[in-house]
Amino acid sequence: MEIISRRVDLELVRTWTIARGSAESIPVVVTEITTCEGVRGLGEASPISRYGESVETVENFLRRVDPARLSCRDIAGSMTYLNTLSPHDMAAKCAVNLALVDAAGRDAKQAVYDQLGLGFREGVHVTSFSIGIDSPAVIREKVLAAAEYPVLKLKVGVPDDHLMVSALREVAPKKPIRVDANEGWLTKEEALKRIEWLAADGKVQFVEQPMPAKTPVVDLVWLKERSPLPLFADESYHTAADVEHCAQCFHGVNVKLAKTAGVTGAFEALKAARAKGLKTMIGCMIETSVLISAAAHLSELADHLDLDGNLLIKNDPYAGVTAPRGVLSFASAPETSGLRVRVRNSR
Repeated sequence: MEIISRRVDLELVRTWTIARGSAESIPVVVTEITTCEGVRGLGEASPISRYGESVETVENFLRRVDPARLSCRDIAGSMTYLNTLSPHDMAAKCAVNLALVDAAGRDAKQAVYDQLGLGFREGVHVTSFSIGIDSPAVIREKVLAAAEYPVLKLKVGVPDDHLMVSALREVAPKKPIRVDANEGWLTKEEALKRIEWLAADGKVQFVEQPMPAKTPVVDLVWLKERSPLPLFADESYHTAADVEHCAQCFHGVNVKLAKTAGVTGAFEALKAARAKGLKTMIGCMIETSVLISAAAHLSELADHLDLDGNLLIKNDPYAGVTAPRGVLSFASAPETSGLRVRVRNSR
């Protein structure tokens, strides 16, 4: 078995700003694993600086991986091996996991969603489209440009939150929106005040990660008990191991493959959350169609989807799932098995 990886700098259509900072481009690491049977699988790591990850940490981890210890016919065993190398490095493990899952599907001539027993219904799964933090004038431009998408997700967590929401509503007065504070509200009183204001809008579906993940449980529970809108955990929910905490403090969770170390971890995290009665969302970072397509295979386990990372870039090297008018579709995917992804313009 062989692992090949390379860095790709994803160029953003617009400057991307959230509560933690801004970027013009986002680096990821794409991988390709070829099994001893000659089956190829594609993977991707989208490292999250919030968790101390970078392209360098991903590359360092991948250099430590012994390809002979990996098998697309024993993915669980392969992940157990990866965990012996590091308890962290989830983005790097995600890249390997995706490539193994893709290779396993190709080897079996099945799509991943069928291998997982989930299936995929065309015309059903709607993704939100994200609007990053910006000035009111630019927010209006972004919302106009996103007119085809039926649901918007607005990044907040700064002093001018109310100005951004108002600017969005000037252009799209009735469109459903989701609000993501990215840990930007530092006290429970501030968070409740802003959530109550958002609730008065009447079209806000939920609020994501209103306070820092390190916030004391008593404060998170206080906010959950009083919030007029559902609260979803993101930075507070990494894997299925976090489900008890999140069931206590939130109404739902945002599962990202970059946090769960790939498809198999996300599958378990989604099932665990649903078993606890939590609402589920599948989210993403800024990613290529490899990671976005991988997440889309789990759509049947989600109440909400935020799989737009590939829509926010202009140099996606891959083709896979699409989202015409915000509805996820594999109808025109270039492959029929595995992750259903191919290098763009290749045959």
